[in-house]
Amino acid sequence: MAVQTAAGNATTASPDLGPAAALSCRECGERFELGPLFACASCFGPLEVAYDLPTGSPEELRKRIEAGPDNIWRYAPLLPVPADVAEKPNINPGFTKLVKADNLARELGVTGGLYVKDDSGNPTHSFKDRVVAIAVEAARAFGFTTLSCSSTGNLAGAVGAAAARAGLRSCVFIPHDLEQGKVVMAAVYGGELVGIEGNYDDVNRFCSELIGDPLGEGWGFVNVNLRPYYGEGSKTLAYEICEQLGWRLPDQIVIPIASGSQLTKIDKGLQELIKLGLVEDKPYKIFGAQAEGCSPVSAAFKAGHDVVRPQKPNTIAKSLAIGNPADGPYVLDIARRTGGAVEDVTDEQVVDAIKLLARTEGIFGETAGGVTLGVTKKLIEAGVIDRTLTTVVVNTGDGLKTLDAVSATSQATATIKPSLDAFRAAGLGTA
Repeated sequence: MAVQTAAGNATTASPDLGPAAALSCRECGERFELGPLFACASCFGPLEVAYDLPTGSPEELRKRIEAGPDNIWRYAPLLPVPADVAEKPNINPGFTKLVKADNLARELGVTGGLYVKDDSGNPTHSFKDRVVAIAVEAARAFGFTTLSCSSTGNLAGAVGAAAARAGLRSCVFIPHDLEQGKVVMAAVYGGELVGIEGNYDDVNRFCSELIGDPLGEGWGFVNVNLRPYYGEGSKTLAYEICEQLGWRLPDQIVIPIASGSQLTKIDKGLQELIKLGLVEDKPYKIFGAQAEGCSPVSAAFKAGHDVVRPQKPNTIAKSLAIGNPADGPYVLDIARRTGGAVEDVTDEQVVDAIKLLARTEGIFGETAGGVTLGVTKKLIEAGVIDRTLTTVVVNTGDGLKTLDAVSATSQATATIKPSLDAFRAAGLGTA
């Protein structure tokens, strides 16, 4: 059956998206046929994918997953992708390291086990490769020929790489003042990269206009008309964390907040694993992390509000600089439901946390990772995060993308002449 988007710019017939059964409104529950839709026609609430999840033995499903490829396609039975997805040209992200951070744990006084889920190991060095890989399969299913997005940097690079691999055209939009490393990484894949004068919210508004214009005919915007599918990629972080912990839930998990989608989808993934019997059902707490210079969700949480008031971003953590986060209210619901919290840290604390993670565990995270670890440290010291429980910190990207944040305080220890006398005179090489 043909399905038409709300923007009226694409049609397809009987999309093959595996276990995906329909789109469901997160507000009123109305269901829609699978298609490039992103808002409920009745209440304008956001849509998400509803599934016919596998039935049968959890043990057999675990074995099936464990026998799969070492990327997100091992979880294909739980994702909106065709069964043969692993055979198609894709960037194949996922199954990144879950690092047992014992050195960091000692520094922070954590005794219950501290882990860093390090997604800097993905193909374009951020978690965005996960969500884009799912969006590519939706774009193929709906017959789109151009892949696009509004981005704070990492998503632009992920879309450029995934489109190149899939043989699709790409045209992505970014704020004009992004970190140069992210600009280069988005541009190198050969697609069109367009800087918009303004912040991310301005870029996003522009893309919403473009999607309804004839210029946008045949375009799949991964975080607009493909958003319900794109968001599902973040569930794979939850799947991997639990599998890597020996098929068990973490007690506490700390997640950065930009739009808030990653946090809400990690929670969705944890709930699905419980429903399927793949992990034991037990309480867990989810904590959200923001930079003080863009902390609308944190502000709402602390004030006890259910509505997130937009802010104008002003922070070095540009990948999190979304002043009007679409999933903000849902983040508040999850933090409160699980007994977690949402907190923020200053730019100075972000830099300190980046260097702390590098110094203790040899992981160079970007500014978003500094935000997450900075909030973790702050909440541990405040007694909000329990030092005696298993805690997972999500690092979403590579510090090489945000060198400016630490370049002023990360320089050569000394410059000397090439002689042992000069080395000794500088007092180097001693304990």
